[in-house]
Amino acid sequence: MYRVLAALLVTAAALVAAGLFADGEAEQPPRTATPTLTAVAPEPERPARLTVSVSGDLLPHLPVVDRARTATGYDFAPLLRDLRPVVRRADVAFCHVETPMQRGPPAGYPRFRTPPALAQAIRATGWDACSTASNHSIDQGAAGVRSTIAALNRAGLGHTGSAVSPRGRRRVLLLRRRGVAIAFLAYTVHTNGLPVPHRWSVNLASPPRIVRDARRARRKGADAVVVNLHWGTEYRHSPDAQQLSIARRLSRSKAITAIMGQHAHVVQPIRRVGGRWVVFGSGNLLSNQSAACCPAATQDGMVVTLHLRVPPGRRATVEKIRYTPTWVRHPDMRVLRARPGDRSWTRTVQVVGSRKGLRPARR
Repeated sequence: MYRVLAALLVTAAALVAAGLFADGEAEQPPRTATPTLTAVAPEPERPARLTVSVSGDLLPHLPVVDRARTATGYDFAPLLRDLRPVVRRADVAFCHVETPMQRGPPAGYPRFRTPPALAQAIRATGWDACSTASNHSIDQGAAGVRSTIAALNRAGLGHTGSAVSPRGRRRVLLLRRRGVAIAFLAYTVHTNGLPVPHRWSVNLASPPRIVRDARRARRKGADAVVVNLHWGTEYRHSPDAQQLSIARRLSRSKAITAIMGQHAHVVQPIRRVGGRWVVFGSGNLLSNQSAACCPAATQDGMVVTLHLRVPPGRRATVEKIRYTPTWVRHPDMRVLRARPGDRSWTRTVQVVGSRKGLRPARR
């Protein structure tokens, strides 16, 4: 019995020495530490930035049309060639077609008819779309509206401001660049007293209607809404009472990003109205007007470029504006960029100005 007891004691001592028991309990295996998961915040999206340019009146008087005449038709592209670098630099470029484009003998003031070849030159210069709402939109009636739209369609250009059907009137012109949708709306304050063939033939400027259209463009997905207006008093640099009234009413709408204008045939100021940038008048881009008939400043125009900032999920704002002064050289009717020190440059900059967020482009 003593031998058995001695054997048990020896066995127990060996087990303790081997570490299989500690304080009467089996030793637990070492625990593996559970890794701590740290949530990584997603990289915030950066605001998109892009440029939108709008130009002055394309107003081909008969001397301009004669310059564009070739042995086989008309070619306006050489008259606009020097503007290509400016126009093509913008992410989105809009032009303003003041006269109806229609086959047949060209006609000048007061009832214009411009060769449809102008549309091909617009495309070749780099514009993406055009406003067609002006006091001359219905110079050739409903047929002129239809032929103008057909010419722009053949050239692959967008258009807004006139239409051939109620459905066309409701269509919103949306251009997309860098994931941003830009809506372009266009209107005119009058038609030189000519009766409108159909209520959809040309957009007449009514602030309530413009605001409704801007809101509809937002519902269609527009991140920015640019409103183009054919308005003002001819040959007057300062905005008239009607321009100021319309600008104030439209600037109260959060749906509208910026307001652009033509018609005065001279440049007008660029100003903030109610927190919105308003380009009251871009002058003449292409015309026969000069000191021979009109103020010398009718040879002046500008390509105005809006620099937009579009935060993710938010509406676009205009960070700054740059404008390129232009002028029409006579007698060859070439549209050229004005240079600092030129008479045209000086006239334009004196009217348009230079301040925080606004200055002329020097290249």
